[in-house]
Amino acid sequence: MTAYDGSAAPGGAKAAKTARRRRPGRFGAAVSVLLAAVLLFPGLVPNARFRAGSLVETFLPWLGVLAALLLVVGLARRSPLAVGAALLPVAAWLLLFAPAATGGASGDGARLSVVQHNVSDENPDPVGTARALAAPAPDLIAVEELTEEAAPSYRRALREAYPHHVAYGTVALWSRHPLLSDEPVDLRPSGVGDQWRRGLRTVVRTPHGDIAVYVVHLPSLRITAEGMRTQRRDESARLLGRRLERERAGRVLVVGDLNGTLDDRGLAPVTRRLGRPQGHFAFSWPERFPVARIDHVLGRSAAVVDVRTLPATGSDHLPVLARVDPRGG
Repeated sequence: MTAYDGSAAPGGAKAAKTARRRRPGRFGAAVSVLLAAVLLFPGLVPNARFRAGSLVETFLPWLGVLAALLLVVGLARRSPLAVGAALLPVAAWLLLFAPAATGGASGDGARLSVVQHNVSDENPDPVGTARALAAPAPDLIAVEELTEEAAPSYRRALREAYPHHVAYGTVALWSRHPLLSDEPVDLRPSGVGDQWRRGLRTVVRTPHGDIAVYVVHLPSLRITAEGMRTQRRDESARLLGRRLERERAGRVLVVGDLNGTLDDRGLAPVTRRLGRPQGHFAFSWPERFPVARIDHVLGRSAAVVDVRTLPATGSDHLPVLARVDPRGG
């Protein structure tokens, strides 16, 4: 005797097919709502274990790819629920990132230009790199991972156009304008020796007034099977944040490789004391396929009105060119 299976009947098959369609629509809608929430409120992602919050914030713009995929899947399945829900993360992404995606700012009002570059301690062509950094004729050139062996090559290549220069450890600044004073900035995390020198402060006398300029290189982070390891980077960020809190100069620029994006909560001690720059995405790392901007020019009472990347050098980072309006921010 053959058991009766209602799904074998035309009506049962139709009902089963409809149920299968509904389930993906509901699942896709749930994922879309969650994605929109993460885009708008990334702080909801916990950071206690694996540094998941920092990981999401580092690649936050790339969540737009997932939003677009959810929309395409909803359209392919002809699910009004999935399509409508997918529009939520798409709208959230456009709200957050449309200006950068459509070309950034125009740079109107900029009176000062800054090039920032982690030149890499393994760079095989320091002379060519120095010339590339000077090519857009910026007012200031800040570099990190400057080795003792490569430093003379940079000094010779930049000496004529940039007569004012200061270096401390592996960070340095070249300027067209006079430097009034300089001092080291101690950003060493716990357990790191005196040889770790990756921060300096100087005052640049520009035609638009004096600006305190910090050149910094925060510790690297690592992405492992156990999540992101950011503890040392975060500790250095807190030290820099405390230093900025004590800073009494009217206008400030922080230039350097922060080893994190502006959305990463680990950099909050620094970023909450500075204005958010305008401009393109300007992803600067890694050089072959940039996915994040970890090289920054940030200002206080000096507005960074445009940021973009420059062509590759011998480094694993791309140089970043920023235009600054010293009157605002």
